[in-house]
Amino acid sequence: MLAQKQNAMRFLQQENSRLQTDNEDLRQEVGQLRSILHALRSLYEISTQIDAETDVFRLLDRILELSLATIRARDGSLLLVDDESEELAFVVVHGSVRDKLSGFRIPIGEGIAGWVAQAGKPVIIHDVYQDHRFSTRIDQSFHFITRSMVCVPIIWQRKVRGVIQGLNKEHGEEFAQSDLTLLGVVAQLAASAIGKAEETITEDE
Repeated sequence: MLAQKQNAMRFLQQENSRLQTDNEDLRQEVGQLRSILHALRSLYEISTQIDAETDVFRLLDRILELSLATIRARDGSLLLVDDESEELAFVVVHGSVRDKLSGFRIPIGEGIAGWVAQAGKPVIIHDVYQDHRFSTRIDQSFHFITRSMVCVPIIWQRKVRGVIQGLNKEHGEEFAQSDLTLLGVVAQLAASAIGKAEETITEDE
């Protein structure tokens, strides 16, 4: 009888511990969802306020800043396609190599970002050095270490206009499907912002 009571107590303690862990996980997920909703609301408001006075590059910088904070990426960049040179230009960069990398260009098709621009498909990569598409050129040139990446295309009117990439999630965590989904929404907002800015410029001319 005593052994049965001890077993029952042990079971209840284990269940209590499990429920506490589950509750903490749920609390963190709810907090993350609130953060995502707040970021999306802010991004939507930003994208609807575009007019002839809008500084598009500053707008894209804000879009990238909010998206990286939400997916908890340490570094990231927004690259736009230059059709004439068939290159991707680092227009907005956040993180440790921001000042060095801004304005740098890579051929479309080079590296993972170049592949995303060429294929028009998003990717999550947990270890970039195990992926044959990864190019070490930027890491070597700017003394940077890319570990993980989430990258999505910016598509406007069925054409890839650029890509957004988040690098190296905080605390060594892996990027999740939810991060890819969120960045995809952000990319659509960025595409809308770029498209509206171009329309505004055309109307003014």
